[in-house]
Amino acid sequence: MKKFLLSIIAVTAVSFVFAQEQTADQIVSKYVEAIGGAEAWNKVNSIVMTGSMKVQGTDIGMVSTVLNKKGMRQDITAMGMNGYQIVTPTTGWNFMPFQGQKEPEPITADDLKESQEQLDAQGNLIGYKEKGHTIELVGKDDVDGVDAFKLKETLKSGKVETIYIDPSTYYVIRVVAKQKANGQEQEVTTDLSNYQKTPEGLSVPMSIKLPFGEMTITKIEVNKDVDEKMFAPSK
Repeated sequence: MKKFLLSIIAVTAVSFVFAQEQTADQIVSKYVEAIGGAEAWNKVNSIVMTGSMKVQGTDIGMVSTVLNKKGMRQDITAMGMNGYQIVTPTTGWNFMPFQGQKEPEPITADDLKESQEQLDAQGNLIGYKEKGHTIELVGKDDVDGVDAFKLKETLKSGKVETIYIDPSTYYVIRVVAKQKANGQEQEVTTDLSNYQKTPEGLSVPMSIKLPFGEMTITKIEVNKDVDEKMFAPSK
C-alpha cells in the first residue's frame, strides 16, 4: 500500500512538472509567433539598431550591431566623444572616453561570460532548448497594471533572467536580470514597449527603458553587411 501511494505521488509530481513545462512552452511559442515566427528570425544573421536617449540631461546616441554568434558592438556618442563596448566569443573591450578612459580596456572573464547571450541575433527564447537554456513558469505578476506571465529563464552561462509576457499580446514587456559586474551581483530591470514590425515581418520594441534612462529606437536594419573587423578595439 505504501509503495502504491508513493507511486501515485511520484506520477502526480511528474505530471505537474510536465504540465508546467508544457504551459511555459506554450507561452514561449505564442511569444515567438507574436514577434514574427521562428522561421523569420532564424534568417537573421545580423541586426543593427540605432537609437538615442537622455541621461541626466545629456543626449546620448547609440548604435548596437550584432553579427550572430560572432560579435556585438555598441557605439556610444556623448559629450562630443565616441566610445564603444565590444563582445566576441573569446574576448571583449570597453572604451568610454567620456568616463575618463584613455585607452580601450579588456573586460573581465566574468563580464565576458555574462555577455555571451548578446551574441544571439535571434534572442534567447527562440530555440531556447537547443541553445541550452531552460524556462520555468513561476506564475503571474503585476507589471504596471498588466497581469503578466512570469517566466524564469536560466541561460546556459548560468545567468538567471525573469521574463514578463503580456497575455494579451504575448510580447515581452519586462526583463529582470541578475548580472555580475566586477565580482558583484546586481539586478537590472529593462522595460520593453512600442513594438513595431520591420519589413522582414519581425516585431521589435522601439522603446527600451533602462535604470538610467529610456532609449528610443529610430532605425532597425536586418541582415546588413557587417565587417568583422569592427569587433576589434580601436581608438
